[in-house]
Amino acid sequence: MGEKRKFCRFSKYWPSNLAINEIPEGGFCLSTFLVLRNKERPSEILLGKINPTEDWEYIGALDKDRAQKISQGWMLPSSHLIFGEDPLESAKRIAREQLGIEINGLRQPIIISYLYPSLRDPKLIHWDIEFVFLLDIDPSIIKQHKAWKELKFIKVQDLAKKDFSRDHGDVLESIGYRIKSD
Repeated sequence: MGEKRKFCRFSKYWPSNLAINEIPEGGFCLSTFLVLRNKERPSEILLGKINPTEDWEYIGALDKDRAQKISQGWMLPSSHLIFGEDPLESAKRIAREQLGIEINGLRQPIIISYLYPSLRDPKLIHWDIEFVFLLDIDPSIIKQHKAWKELKFIKVQDLAKKDFSRDHGDVLESIGYRIKSD
């Protein structure tokens, strides 16, 4: 037998040798991202700069201070999952609440995961698991929405990492997009 292992089974009911009975100290997040590609020009994807005066606590799990700090960078429509929410339902919720549209035809997401030092305490590790939904859409269905100061289709390869908020450029790179180095 090798080293003692801790498997990712989170439960307060299973014995501690078979499950982790509390969340990791550095945090653990489940999030959904929409990568909506312009059907007419697939090299362009929908990105926005959030309007920090809108209720991002409700539609994207961002407190007011964080929303203000990140409001200058480009982001994908995204949110943490609501506890117990299916990732597919979270994608539909994001489209409805952040873009004012209904989307259909979503396929299974690309799932990516990151481990990195916690923003609150860099000695601790934070873990993200992300569900990324890709969909080609007709750009004419996208209208300006109050959740965003700016919302438009952009050629991602024209942007640098510093142009993105919340490491959304890393999400795009993880699924094959090229982002300019800073």
